[in-house]
Amino acid sequence: MTLIKFEPLREFETLHDRIQKYFDDFPAFGFNLSDSFSPKIDISEEKDKINVVAEIPGVKKENIKITLQDNILTIEGEKKKDTEEKEKNFYRSERIFGSFKRSFTLPVEVDSEKVEAKFNEGMLHISLKKLEQKTKSEKVIELK
Repeated sequence: MTLIKFEPLREFETLHDRIQKYFDDFPAFGFNLSDSFSPKIDISEEKDKINVVAEIPGVKKENIKITLQDNILTIEGEKKKDTEEKEKNFYRSERIFGSFKRSFTLPVEVDSEKVEAKFNEGMLHISLKKLEQKTKSEKVIELK
């Protein structure tokens, strides 16, 4: 008689792997994702500035627009297909194309005149200088 070690979570791992395979094979679930390109964004803070880094591979510099209004940073652009290839039969097509727009309320007030943006090899780096914190003064109001 062979003894088999009982591992109750093993069945869950197998189930998870099967579900994950389904998601990997059919990421769109019948929906057209060609217009839902969304770059990944990191926002970090240093002593005197806010840094924003966005991964935007395959997007040309002239197709990116950055705006700052009322302490809301907006990055928008479009990832375009180079050419239509109607003669090819694709076995797999996973790349996503289309326009995107991401807006973020910044955690602190920034100086809209001191913003630097650089775009190199698909990486967008934005540096926003923080405004000096106004000292909060408290005034005691006398009751009469």
